[in-house]
Amino acid sequence: MSERPMLRVTQIASGLGRKPDQRATLIGLGLRRMRQTRELEDTPSVRGMIAKVAHLVRVETER
Repeated sequence: MSERPMLRVTQIASGLGRKPDQRATLIGLGLRRMRQTRELEDTPSVRGMIAKVAHLVRVETER
């Protein structure tokens, strides 16, 4: 099996004042503060979470 590519997700905007489900999604991605970065597997569930908070995060693909 081949490994899934990785995504580097960085929080660029605050979760304060956002809807509770958006704040929960940020925490689910492992992001708790601004400019925090996480490397996550590129799976459909992670992509869905990113889509929900796309205006709060920056995504870079790892090669």
